Amino acid sequence: MNIAIIGGGAAGFFAALSAKKHFSKAHVTIYEKSGKVLSKVKISGGGRCNVTHACFSNRELAAFYPRGENYLRKAFEQFNAQSTVEWFESRGVKLKTYPDNCIFPQSNDSQSIIDCFLKEAVDLGVEIKLNQSITHLDIDTNGFTLYTRDTHYQADRIIVTTGGQPKRSGLEWLEKLGHEIIEPIPSLFTFNMPQNPIRELMGNVVEKATVKVEGTKLMGKGPLLVTHWGMSGPAILQLSAWGARILSERKYEFAILVNWLDELKEDALRAQFQKIIQEHEGKKVANLNPFPMTSRLWNFLLQKSEIHPEMRWKDLGKKNINKLVNTLLNDRYEVSGKTTFKEEFVTAGGIALSDVDFKTMQSKKVPGMFFAGELLDIDGITGGFNFQAAWTTGFIAGKSCS
Repeated sequence: MNIAIIGGGAAGFFAALSAKKHFSKAHVTIYEKSGKVLSKVKISGGGRCNVTHACFSNRELAAFYPRGENYLRKAFEQFNAQSTVEWFESRGVKLKTYPDNCIFPQSNDSQSIIDCFLKEAVDLGVEIKLNQSITHLDIDTNGFTLYTRDTHYQADRIIVTTGGQPKRSGLEWLEKLGHEIIEPIPSLFTFNMPQNPIRELMGNVVEKATVKVEGTKLMGKGPLLVTHWGMSGPAILQLSAWGARILSERKYEFAILVNWLDELKEDALRAQFQKIIQEHEGKKVANLNPFPMTSRLWNFLLQKSEIHPEMRWKDLGKKNINKLVNTLLNDRYEVSGKTTFKEEFVTAGGIALSDVDFKTMQSKKVPGMFFAGELLDIDGITGGFNFQAAWTTGFIAGKSCS
């Protein structure tokens, strides 16, 4: 049996290794259009590779996916986060779980993951063909014929793992085979705030913030990072994932409301202010920053609230306290545009999940063709979830190629 894997990324490799493990006599070949494999694995997580997330309930794990939750819940019964940890550690890759539950290789180097995959491929006898861009394919009673610009290959089974496509044109060949395509759009992106003075505070991080998109129920929680173009960090990326479709429809022109104090409520904040005024009435507001944020950010928010930094706490008065409460809990920013990480580009959209049997990852339209990875209309928030979906769907596709 010839099993062809189209795409040498995370899902492609995992599918190939799974196929060869389950069908040792099969000839398994990865066809990669570029000159190197696993390039996204290499640069992901700042070169560290967030392999999965320490969430060991399948139901809870599936809830981290804005698109694909119900389908993945079933898929995780075959291969989940615990399976991922055991898979890597049984092959000598020690993993470390961080306080935010993200799991990285202990080496803090994505090369550890790549080396593990390449060694496994050699040990199992998986063939890798580089610079082989599949331009089209034919289907007949003998299986599949895959065409490149200058040659062709035969296959009995195909696993398509070509990754997220920035444009619909990258999916047209699958659409011609009868598959429904969900329009691809960016999923994980940062918010641009042209000309906003907050950008002068680039590098400032608030570890616990809550961000909402004005006029919607969308909300992101977690660390917020100020950048030279606007805002980023897990709270923003989470919001961009859940809001991918809505924000695309708005052409990335919208407003956000930031609670710089996580989910602190107004009554609790006012009580905190009264306590500070009682205990430190003579101190200047600029010199007494009672919150987990830098002095630079605190002074910026005072200025935004039109409070002079030399003012003393006892002289704030009701009007100034009202302004400060509103700025800390409901700080409004206009967003105009987005920035995506080109190498780590994540898309919402792709092959419609209703066209795939998630017990096997086989196409319902083309027998013998399987799908895995981000090519599907599946995407997770930041934190190792997109790789987990790649491992899970790749594993199932590989073991189902009978």
